[in-house]
Amino acid sequence: AGNEVITALELAEVKGLSTGIISTARITHATPAATYAKSADRNWEDISDMPAAALTAGCSDIADQLVNFETYLEARYTGVDVDGIDVAMGGGRRHFLPKDAAFNSPDAVSDVEGDRTDGRDLTAEWQTMYENGVYVYDQAGFDAIDTESVERVFGLFNESHMQYEADRGNDIAGEPSVAEMTETAINILNNNENGFFLMVESGRIDHAHHAGNAAGALTDTLAFEKAVMTAVENTDPSETLILVTADHGHVFTIAGYPKRGNPILGKVVNVGSDEPATASDGTPYTTLGYTNGLGFRNLGDETNSDATYALENAAGRVDITNIDTTTPGYHQEALIPLSSETHSGEDIALHATGPGSQLAQGVIEQNVVFHLINQALGLVNE
Repeated sequence: AGNEVITALELAEVKGLSTGIISTARITHATPAATYAKSADRNWEDISDMPAAALTAGCSDIADQLVNFETYLEARYTGVDVDGIDVAMGGGRRHFLPKDAAFNSPDAVSDVEGDRTDGRDLTAEWQTMYENGVYVYDQAGFDAIDTESVERVFGLFNESHMQYEADRGNDIAGEPSVAEMTETAINILNNNENGFFLMVESGRIDHAHHAGNAAGALTDTLAFEKAVMTAVENTDPSETLILVTADHGHVFTIAGYPKRGNPILGKVVNVGSDEPATASDGTPYTTLGYTNGLGFRNLGDETNSDATYALENAAGRVDITNIDTTTPGYHQEALIPLSSETHSGEDIALHATGPGSQLAQGVIEQNVVFHLINQALGLVNE
């Protein structure tokens, strides 16, 4: 306490800009939470996740910090007057609701949806705090948002993470896509003539990789591509800096020498051949693979990448001669058996367009991204 680092979103609030956060993961998850919360542990998403010592010391859970963002920020800095986060949309309803079935949402998948052990309904607290705000939890509520008149939106579309893109059609009450959330957020935030700061995360790309499911990861990547294009099409390139990056890579590889046009999810077929290439063990191998994780699965049309966690570890080589590796439920082979595939350590890409984008070049440290944002928005007065 007392050594917190201020974030770009907080500085944007102080400057009078509108602010928003979007994630297909829980809105209290690591990336979105880093824009608004101060926590000694990323897992303290609600009070039930916190040890007694932390509560005694006065620590607040991440969900509470989101709902009471305005109060906490103003208390931290003397003379600061902000109006709070304007748009917050993602998953993670369980962290905002009491552990009481009476508070279940209509599309709850658990007998008791909420996790909070303090009896607080943070969605109700938010609505009381912001009477001009709209709380939504399903596709119908999302579609009814009037972006020209509504002042702020709080959307929690799932008990935990939002659906994988390939599974969105299976959601009980419906979920907007990351592109749809991006467009709605921009149309609300751009009502402020001072400008806005918006963080958008397609968090389920990461989760599909952890499950060793390249098809799921690539499908969510394509959904994110649409969100990026939505941002480009709904902003002025002469006055809006758009940055696209990641926080890490995965132990995800492209192997062999597949010929041009070979399906990315398929087996390696070399130039001049129509048959899959074989390894030294006499069996074919896929272009895509993972160094570690749960390994091979042949789940056919299964689009839920997390289905792998119900099965035993199957790391190592498998004869995939007669297996269609291009189905959504195929999980690539992995070398090292682990309970989940891991992140990797290589550099990742930073793409940029708009004012200040010329500074996104060469090799830069990750903290420089903040300074690119600051340079574009003039958040800190030197």
